[in-house]
Amino acid sequence: MSAEIISGKELSGEIREELKDKVNALRKKGRTPGLAVVLVGEDPASQVYVNNKEKACLEVGIYSEVFRLCATTSQEELIALVEKLNADDNIHGILVQLPLPGHIDEGAVIRAISPKKDVDGFHVQSAGALFTGLPGFVACTPKACIKLIRKTGIDMTGKHAVVVGRSNIVGKPVAILLLNEHCTVTICHSRTKDLAKVCASADILVAAIGRPEFVTGAFIKEGAVVIDVGINRVEGKLKGDVKFDEAEKKAAYITPVPGGVGPMTITMLLENTVEACEMYG
Repeated sequence: MSAEIISGKELSGEIREELKDKVNALRKKGRTPGLAVVLVGEDPASQVYVNNKEKACLEVGIYSEVFRLCATTSQEELIALVEKLNADDNIHGILVQLPLPGHIDEGAVIRAISPKKDVDGFHVQSAGALFTGLPGFVACTPKACIKLIRKTGIDMTGKHAVVVGRSNIVGKPVAILLLNEHCTVTICHSRTKDLAKVCASADILVAAIGRPEFVTGAFIKEGAVVIDVGINRVEGKLKGDVKFDEAEKKAAYITPVPGGVGPMTITMLLENTVEACEMYG
């Protein structure tokens, strides 16, 4: 058995074509979706991500502004910029690229972003809306995971989904989204006992722990859907959290790294920005 590849690149292309149409429709009404991206410092990975986001905005017709600040920027200066962008009618989405330098409280910066412009979905109000089933922006990577699972065409109702990782950015929100799809959900973490055994019971396995190739074939149930969120640079190459060669032999569907969750995450950011313009622009 060899798993069918769930191409995030392919699905991303389809969604971006739809977003172009939405952006064109908004422009005819005199509104252009706008995204502000703030980068503090010179983290190489962050610079790559920001450049990719800038290109993606250009592709679908979203107005994009990138603010590149030096690593010594104070928390007060950063929050002042966020508040200025909150008041800017040309900006519908604000993204502050993480991680931030150690002297800045990430939580304080995220809380400063208006929930109406929180297209990253990290604000406590956005998280609360997701948890309670109210309208709000969903974090981009979890949203991408669900769309990739739906792409397989499987009915998620009643499936056992296992999420490896409990971060506020991926693990917890993707677990809630899976619950919303009527899955039975187990969240695993560093203190989970018999981790491989728990994972091997999953019809849907989402790996989001940031440890290269940690999830081996022994973690995979025959016929499972495997979503690999990990992006780890090892000797100049990108590796996922899943040992792809082993997992592919047992899974029914699997996302590759690169070309899986990554491009879809950026596309979900674009989608959230367009939605922000539609709702509040």
